[in-house]
Amino acid sequence: MKKNVQSDNSRLTTHEILKEYWGYDAFRTLQEEVINSVLEGKDTLALMPTGGGKSLCYQVPALAKDGLCLVISPLIALMKDQVENLRKKNITAFSIYSGMSRAEVINTLKVASNSNCKFLYISPERLETNLFKEYLPGMNINLVAVDEAHCISQWGYDFRPPYLRIASLREELTHVAFLALTASATKEVQDDICEKLQFKEKNIFRQSFERKNLSYSVFKAESKINKIIDILSKVQGSAILYCKSRKRTKEIAELLQLQNIVADFYHAGLPREERNKRQEDWIKNKIRVIVCTNAFGMGIDKPDVRSVVHADVPDCLENYYQEAGRAGRDGQKSFAVLLYDDNDITELESLAATRYPSLDDMKKVYQSVANYLQIPAGSGEGNYFDFDINDFIKKFKLNTHTTVYALKALEQDNWLALNEQVFLPSKVKFTTNKETLYDFEKTHPALEPAIKALLRGYEGIFDFPTSISELVLIRLLKKNVEEIKKDLLQLHQYGVIQYEPQKDSPQVYFPRNRVRVEDLSINMDLYHKRKEKFVARVKNILQYVTELVTCRSKMIGSYFGDNKLHNCNVCDNCLRQKKVHIDEKEFEKISNRIQTVLAPQPLPSKELMDQLGAIKKEKAWKVIEFLQAENKLEVDNAGWVRLK
Repeated sequence: MKKNVQSDNSRLTTHEILKEYWGYDAFRTLQEEVINSVLEGKDTLALMPTGGGKSLCYQVPALAKDGLCLVISPLIALMKDQVENLRKKNITAFSIYSGMSRAEVINTLKVASNSNCKFLYISPERLETNLFKEYLPGMNINLVAVDEAHCISQWGYDFRPPYLRIASLREELTHVAFLALTASATKEVQDDICEKLQFKEKNIFRQSFERKNLSYSVFKAESKINKIIDILSKVQGSAILYCKSRKRTKEIAELLQLQNIVADFYHAGLPREERNKRQEDWIKNKIRVIVCTNAFGMGIDKPDVRSVVHADVPDCLENYYQEAGRAGRDGQKSFAVLLYDDNDITELESLAATRYPSLDDMKKVYQSVANYLQIPAGSGEGNYFDFDINDFIKKFKLNTHTTVYALKALEQDNWLALNEQVFLPSKVKFTTNKETLYDFEKTHPALEPAIKALLRGYEGIFDFPTSISELVLIRLLKKNVEEIKKDLLQLHQYGVIQYEPQKDSPQVYFPRNRVRVEDLSINMDLYHKRKEKFVARVKNILQYVTELVTCRSKMIGSYFGDNKLHNCNVCDNCLRQKKVHIDEKEFEKISNRIQTVLAPQPLPSKELMDQLGAIKKEKAWKVIEFLQAENKLEVDNAGWVRLK
């Protein structure tokens, strides 16, 4: 029986905590080093791949100390999963996220401050509220863990403005260490994380980006569906298939079903219950292939995924590495396959123009949102609004892509935030007094059980709107969800309760009041710099896709600043190189030619290949790699080749 975690954990060593609560005998690579760094009170950045055990890096040291660990995360579903998993181990944990009422937040903050709570998960936009600041001094925080830390960098691939305000916690928590965690960040983004979180000194732990059991491959495919079927017939076992649009997930899943492959599709537009069911069926291997958008996969721990196939090219290596890395976490041989055609290349090359709309476009979309939601200037701050983006685009005759990316730009300058997965639970408040309610029960006996269940299950339901769970009422009333919703709607129509059904629909949040469009300001200098960084990321993924020689594992490692990787010998490029045979005489001839061409000055690899003329590219690269190993020349991250 696990003990309920209290301050007595200060007497347990980190290994004892690991064994008692997680059942492991030893830490994974780098976990112990990160944990020790945190326990020494050092600000720490940990780069660990998806599925590398990042959460233990803050959970174990937090349990080894008195007090509470504040975990900042943008992902509501992930927060809920973590809290649930900790509670199963008798570890007290709570979460505060978008959509909770003021009363619920106050209650959670009170409990977190006055109990043996060890973990409080919180979304970044909640940190600067007066309510949170009021309770912060009494929380006895022992560690601040920042998950998805790359979101703090404007130069990264997933910048989120609320993350910039995390550093303000330093004013109150002067002696508390910060632990930043991410699966993928370039050297520039790593430096930016340390700077924005005001690290006293850079203390970075980076796990190797090498995955020896994972074979990366890229194929140019005229018929992607035929290639997908071919891959799935050759590689048995569980698979994830990523697509760029919701529509394609459904189409491809149906085509796979016609081939007797057990598949289903998943995207953020499906109802929450449906998403959860499909995810669970896939985890339990009732579904072999889940065809999905990138809304799928975050926080899912399924070690036996044998293949991850991308039917479309992602817009950056960060996304590709994270998604491909969901294959083979059990250490068994697995495959990450990326498919492309000429259209993918053309679309990627023109993507920056679509992703970064003009200031006029942004203003037009902002004004249209205000009109659609009927928000007067000077109001809206702190409120959520139902937002059907398809209906919005149709009513205002807007371009879909322009609208989506204008909303993203407005979000990055903190004017509004579109969240497709805000979960707002059902709320009920009794609007009648107890005497009238008693009379109502006598005249409507069929509704009496529902009234009694609400009164017994939810304290304060007469005083303010209270979050309820229809699933809890199922157990109390022995009815299905639809019957319970019908009862609640009837009570609402009779004026007995005020019932707001659960919302799982997209929401627009206004962090500040709506302004007149002529007063809307966007920092265009930063906007253009972000665009330049985006263009560079696209260039890198295009280079990865079209490269036919360099080891793919080395390319990925090099992109993230890990230059110690050796050829993997299992990717498509390495296998192709193994087939290239060069005898001694030809090798010497190619070697001399390369050194002659490079003697005057270094050259980009493409230009070097052009100057080598009739020499086959594969053979030239084989010689270049040998000369590199002999320390006679070097190829830098940008692809320039120079003699040493």
